[in-house]
Amino acid sequence: MPLYEHIFLARQDLALAQVDTLAQNASKIIEDMGGKIVRTETWGLRTLAYRIAKNRKAHYVALDFDAPPPAVAELERQTQINEDVIRYMTIRVEAHEEGPSVMMRRTDKDKRRPDRDDRFDRDRGDRNGGRGRDDFEG
Repeated sequence: MPLYEHIFLARQDLALAQVDTLAQNASKIIEDMGGKIVRTETWGLRTLAYRIAKNRKAHYVALDFDAPPPAVAELERQTQINEDVIRYMTIRVEAHEEGPSVMMRRTDKDKRRPDRDDRFDRDRGDRNGGRGRDDFEG
């Protein structure tokens, strides 16, 4: 069976439980039509690059699955009807990624980054280039 990735953006005012329900509904559609869910990831509430239908943020959810083409058509039809989903995209892939997706790895990297305040604790040296107040006339 062909392999697919499906990502959808849910409205910002939904609770996390409602977003999980949307993901479960999508999984149920795939499994009922003979497909298999490989991975489900919730990327959380993220800021959008531009406003979509008065939303500045959205809950991102990614599904990796293998299913026959009619199952994908039904998933997209149901997603398009749902008013809680503001955008979606389904693509066919050659192989699924092993381990966590790039979005999940990025959040791990951000957690390891030192605090921003640490960089201000360093000595910056003399800011006026070695000139004191006595160097100026006037």
